[in-house]
This record gives sequence, structure tokens and C-alpha cells, in this order.
Amino acid sequence: MLARDWYYNERNRMGIEPAVASIYDAHDDADLRARAALKMLGVQRGWRIADIGCGNGVLATEAALMGAEVDAIDISPAMLALAEIYARDRKAPVRTQSAGLLSFAYRPESYDLIVSEFTLHHLPDFWKVVAMSRIFRALKPGASFYLRDIVYASMPDAVERDVEQWAEFQIKNHDFSREGVVTHMRDEYSTFGWVMERMLTDVGFTLVSVDYHAPMHGTYLLRKPKAGEQG
Repeated sequence: MLARDWYYNERNRMGIEPAVASIYDAHDDADLRARAALKMLGVQRGWRIADIGCGNGVLATEAALMGAEVDAIDISPAMLALAEIYARDRKAPVRTQSAGLLSFAYRPESYDLIVSEFTLHHLPDFWKVVAMSRIFRALKPGASFYLRDIVYASMPDAVERDVEQWAEFQIKNHDFSREGVVTHMRDEYSTFGWVMERMLTDVGFTLVSVDYHAPMHGTYLLRKPKAGEQG
């Protein structure tokens, strides 16, 4: 994509709260968790998959070991280097790309599955929709988008009373400091779950399932309709 002076610079946010970006793969059983997610998504040998915001490359590597053709994409050179090391150590043929949701290179209708975990919240809502539209165009008709992110599973009038409960939950379950949670609330761009759902469906996705399994986490399985299907 050509550089434009009005286009959002993803690299300005690079490095902010890196612990949040690695919630999924910071555990000893990360490979098992990734494999279970990929099996749930029905990954097949020969699929073309993109992991955008791949972190240290656990899910991308597991997908490659299952026989998929995988692009591991991250805006952070440090995380991408870790992903390359992780894949190489496991002899997994993973391609890496230094880019983000707004800048990853793709051919239209070329991916069987796109995954993005704890990355979208780095973008303001306008740019979230731009990113979603790019993902939609990159997917084959009938293909899936698997999204996990930090979202607020409440209504705006509940925020004042919920913030401390969210912080307590994250401290207890993810070893985050209260300061880290407060910093995220103040400086990141997480949005409400109902806003996220509207953005995704307005872009054209069919919402297959949604799970707000924790106060600040949302998991979405989306499908790009085939020609003639209702979105």
C-alpha cells in the first residue's frame, strides 16, 4: 500500500504493553493450546493461513507442522525474530512478514484462514474497520477469520464500577499488575463487544460464534460468505 500522510502509522504503537500481546502463548502448554484451536478451526494440509500479530510464533508453527502454508506476520521486529527462531527450532516452514493489520501484503481471496490474537486493540475503531476490510478481502469465499482480543463485555454505563473488577480479574488470572490494566484502559483502543460485533458484520462477515469468556476477552469465529449467501 502506498504511503499516505493521513494513514495510521502502526509502528507508533509498537512495544506498548507487550505482555498483553502474548496472553495466548505465554504458557508452558502454548503449543497444545494452539494445536487445539487449529483443530477446532478445521485446519487441513495445504491450507493457506495468515497469523497477524503472530507474537513468538507458536500458533503459526503448529499450523505449519499440520501441513498448512503459513505467513507469520508481526509489526515488531523483535517478536518476528522470536517467531523465526521458534519455527526453525521445530523445523516448521513458516514465512515471516514484517507488517501489521494495515500493511500486510496479500493477494485477494487467497487465504483459507486468518488468525489475529490480541492485536486489533492497538488500532482506533476507524482503523479497526479498515483492518477488518483488508482481512475480508484477503480471505477466500467461505473461509474463516478467528479473532481474539481485549474487549469490554459490558455497556458504557457500567464502566465506572467495572474497572476495578476487571483489574482484579487480570491480576488474579494473568499475573498483570493493576498499573498494567489501568495503562491499557487509558492508552489502548479496546472497544465494547457489541461495537466489535457491529463492525465485523458491517464489513461483511457472518458471525459464527462469539465468546466473552472473561471480563476483558472476546473470541470471535467469523466466516466470509460465498457468492449468493447472506452475510
